[in-house]
Amino acid sequence: MFCGAQHEPALTEPTKLTFEDREPLQLMLQAVGRHKTLLEKETGTSVHVRGNVVTVDGEGDGVELVCRLLKQLYSLAQQGSPVDPSDVPRALAVLTDNGESKLEAVFDDTVVVKQSDGKAIVPRSLAQKRYVEYMRRHTLTFGVGPAGTGKTFLAMAMAARALTDRQCRRIILSRPAMEAGEKLGFLPGTLEEKISPYLRPLYDALHDMFPVEKVAQMMEHEVIEIAPLAYMRGRTLNDAFVVLDEAQNTTREQMKMFLTRLGTNTKVVVTGDPTQLDLPGGARSGLAHSLRLLRGVSGVAVCSFTSEDVMRHPLVKAIIEAYDSDAKTRAAARAAAAAAETEDDTPSS
Repeated sequence: MFCGAQHEPALTEPTKLTFEDREPLQLMLQAVGRHKTLLEKETGTSVHVRGNVVTVDGEGDGVELVCRLLKQLYSLAQQGSPVDPSDVPRALAVLTDNGESKLEAVFDDTVVVKQSDGKAIVPRSLAQKRYVEYMRRHTLTFGVGPAGTGKTFLAMAMAARALTDRQCRRIILSRPAMEAGEKLGFLPGTLEEKISPYLRPLYDALHDMFPVEKVAQMMEHEVIEIAPLAYMRGRTLNDAFVVLDEAQNTTREQMKMFLTRLGTNTKVVVTGDPTQLDLPGGARSGLAHSLRLLRGVSGVAVCSFTSEDVMRHPLVKAIIEAYDSDAKTRAAARAAAAAAETEDDTPSS
């Protein structure tokens, strides 16, 4: 699986790790092997396998980092935790960010076991682990960051767990019915039929947690409710786990209305990506406003994600970073143009 890579000769003795259990070793090596080039490039090391011995060549902190990574992934495999190839770069990022981190504490924290296929939903990064802990401990949690970071999916998983454990009586899921460049009025059907496509991601996440038939049954008995944000006005939400998705597309008035629906024994999670704003006419986002107002308020937590936390296809991360870079370049150009214009308007002495 591993073959010798072209590296400069190590100036120190290589480090050898011996793993006794063949099956977890193979699971670990299969996952790491998919990212061997990345691992060696990021750490300045060379990794070789012979039998049950893994040799790590290199210098300094890189060798220590790779050894910690291999040992912890092997330990996870020994305990029966799935080691997916996609976990390897995330695990490397976790250990690079904090050398004292334990991957077991991050990856072996089951939020809920999906009834649809029996697979466990677990955090896959330090940010996701933080997010889950915030939702457990706080009444109101904001999950803010780019697409693909698991904000909505983990909120839905926490809602499913709360319902399964009888910590709440119902799940309420909401989104603003905001038109991303399209006009609802031109779509056929009733208002509910027009709005349904905007709520589709919530249905998709629900069907990941529960069998389709059970979702339909729970919706029929109003154990699960999916509704546009406008339908929240005038209500008090008790004994519920409430998720507001795509909150960047709320106005200030809508956000205030929603947050003041909070009743007894209710948790609220608000998710959004401030860079994907679809509000018309330059309206200001209620999400951005609420984050400024409520940071530091007791009972409120804010978990921020970055492109490093993207869990979708690796290309999604690259796309997000390209758009972010372009936005920064254009902002700098506007600032330079404004500064030049100010200089031109300054009277000469």
